[in-house]
Amino acid sequence: MSADVALLREGLSLTLDETDLPELGRKVQGKVRDSYLPGDGRRILVTTDRISAFDRVLGTLPFKGQILNQLSAWWFEQTKDVAPNHLRGVPDPSVSVAIECEPLPVEWVMRAYATGVTSTSLWTHYARGEREFCGHALPDGLKKNEPLPEAILTPSTKAEKGGHDESVSRDVVLARGLVDEATFAEAERIARALFARGREICAKHGLILVDTKYE
Repeated sequence: MSADVALLREGLSLTLDETDLPELGRKVQGKVRDSYLPGDGRRILVTTDRISAFDRVLGTLPFKGQILNQLSAWWFEQTKDVAPNHLRGVPDPSVSVAIECEPLPVEWVMRAYATGVTSTSLWTHYARGEREFCGHALPDGLKKNEPLPEAILTPSTKAEKGGHDESVSRDVVLARGLVDEATFAEAERIARALFARGREICAKHGLILVDTKYE
C-alpha cells in the first residue's frame, strides 16, 4: 500500500464536522462553513466536511471541505476578470481569508436546462403545467433535462435560518424593495457573464454547466 493510499484511508475517520477557534474572533456557523470575524474587515472561512442538502445538514464526508474550498478558490481565480471577488488568500486547504462584504438579499440563479427536483426548480413548476417561471414565458413541449431556448436568470430570495428560499421574478424583487433597478441590472449583467464563462470552461473539459447560483 502506498503512503498516499494509507493517508487517505486514515483520513476517512477524521472528518471535520465542527471548529472551535475563539482566537480568530466571533464565530458565525453556517450549514457547511464556519466563519470567524476578527474585527479587522476580514472574514476567515473554514469549510467543514458537513454535507448540506434541502436546507439541512445530512452528515459529513471525508475531505469534502478542503476539496470544496480549493474548488471555490480555483473558480474565483478563473473569473476575477469578470467580477472582482472577496478572496484574499487560502492559507490551508480548508480555509479561505476574505474581506467582509455586504450581501445582497437575493440569490442570482442562472439556468440553461429544464431540470430540477426541488420546490424552487424550473422543472417542478413546468411539470405542474405552469408556463411562466420567474417572469419568463416557457414554450410548450419542453422535455426534462433538455436545454432551454436560452439561459435565463431566475432570482431567489435568501430565506432566514430555518426558512425556505422562494423563486421570484425581477418585478417581485423590485416591488419588495430587495434591491433597486440599477443594482438588479448590474447583478444580472455579472451573473450572465459569470455563467457564460463557467459554461465555456466546463465545455472545454467535456462538462455541462446546467445551472448555478451567485451570491
